[in-house]
Amino acid sequence: MSSYGNPRSSSRPWQAHVDMYRKLPVDLMEGSRRGSMLSYLSLMLMVVLLFWETRAFFQTTLVTDLALDISDDPKIRLNFNITMTDLRCDWAVIDVVSVLGTDQNVTAHVTKWNVDATGIRKGYRGRNRNQKDIVLFDEAVTESIEDLHANGEDAISLDETTLEIFKKEHDYVFVDFYASWCSHCKDLAPTWETLAEVMIDAGKSDNAQGTGKMHLEDYSEEDYRHAENVKMPVVIAKVDCVTQPKVCNLRENIRAYPTLRLFIDGKPWPGGSDYKGHRTVRDMVDWLAHMEEQHKSLLEQQGGEAEKARILHKAHEATRQRLGDDESEAVAWRTHQQNSMRRMYQEWKEAEHPGCQLSGHLLLDRAPGNFHILARSKHHDLAPHLTNVSHMVNSLSIGDPMAGMKVISGEAVVPDGVRDKISPMDGNVYTTMNLHESYHHYLKLITTKAPGLQVGRRDLKAYQIISSSQLAYYRNDMVPEAKFAYDLSPIRVSYRQFSRRWYDFCTSILALIGGMFTVVGLVESSIQATVSLSRRGGRSYRR
Repeated sequence: MSSYGNPRSSSRPWQAHVDMYRKLPVDLMEGSRRGSMLSYLSLMLMVVLLFWETRAFFQTTLVTDLALDISDDPKIRLNFNITMTDLRCDWAVIDVVSVLGTDQNVTAHVTKWNVDATGIRKGYRGRNRNQKDIVLFDEAVTESIEDLHANGEDAISLDETTLEIFKKEHDYVFVDFYASWCSHCKDLAPTWETLAEVMIDAGKSDNAQGTGKMHLEDYSEEDYRHAENVKMPVVIAKVDCVTQPKVCNLRENIRAYPTLRLFIDGKPWPGGSDYKGHRTVRDMVDWLAHMEEQHKSLLEQQGGEAEKARILHKAHEATRQRLGDDESEAVAWRTHQQNSMRRMYQEWKEAEHPGCQLSGHLLLDRAPGNFHILARSKHHDLAPHLTNVSHMVNSLSIGDPMAGMKVISGEAVVPDGVRDKISPMDGNVYTTMNLHESYHHYLKLITTKAPGLQVGRRDLKAYQIISSSQLAYYRNDMVPEAKFAYDLSPIRVSYRQFSRRWYDFCTSILALIGGMFTVVGLVESSIQATVSLSRRGGRSYRR
């Protein structure tokens, strides 16, 4: 009887398929299950790979290229803001040295600010400040210092004790702080002695004897008339800082020679007590008259007495008696012993150590060289052991400031480590604690180009700085300097962004799909062959 006529078969039509499936070989059934599992695994793997591939397509990578640094610009720009913590603006100069030449006392594009001992920048601002050219001595004084001393010294020599006595006993004391080895001091000595004679004789013109003009042949009539404008008596004195280092270095903080300082009522004049004009008798007398008028105005404002009755020649004679006639008393005044130079240097008085902030930019040759900040004066000889070039680097960078700002702000696309190398010295303080030493800095400059370093159609260049610093030691007769040596790397670093093309992405997708099916097929075939071989081996063993 046919199965189609069987009522049981017609009521259960799917049973035939079940029976047929049960009659299939065991190998075929296991192969189907294995294929399904591999299909699911390959599909999951394909989805993951497609996700990663798509993500990589939309991302960009940074590629680094190295090439020779070739530039048509013969100069590079160095931007700086450096505070010299113990160097006055009057003496702070910048020199630039390269293998192509030397440029001393650079003032173009440089601004100086006076900084007080606490580090506060003062309001006074001097742009491109030059050391003023002054007359270093009076050419009208033709006599030597020995000839002028033939009938006695009129400029009174003071020491630690006598200086304090004269400051207490006299309203005006004009002191020349000098050093015996100083060339400018030697040139000034005859002029200073003549100034003392002029002031003494001018003060004697009103005395009872009416002598006046005792040494008129030693100076001109015009100088004498200028001296008569000074109504108050002024003591002209001098201090040798070689034999009196304590009073010069500790008390008066003398750093350069000669320093001409006026004491009024025992103290330096707050408006500026150091004379910085032409070192001629006439100019110095006019300055003394001007300072006298300022002092009188201050006394009148304070309600004090403007005129004081003092006779200069009496004070002068008393002083000469102390220092000349009574030599034993003078020797007694010189019994105080001075401390060593190193001890003096370490006894720090904040109020006596103003600083200077230098800011601006330099145009340097594209060649190895250096720039250094040091103390130098056209009109003074500086004491090397008192020159302190401790400094703080507020900012220092190379190239266009806009390029550096773009790198630091993140507008330029560079690796993270590059940002720290644009201004690696910013905020560093380099303080020297001993005499005759200073910090030297060595800068390796690497030209850098990157995406985002554009302003309009102009491409900017940034410069990475690899810096190192070390303490340098100087001879006792050399003035220390803060030195910044630089050298350009011959290799330029360029960064560029790289992203995949769309056709590259499509090709990768097709290759991924085709490769996945191929790999799954190979795996399935390998597994099937391995299972078949193992089963044949099992049947042979049972036989």
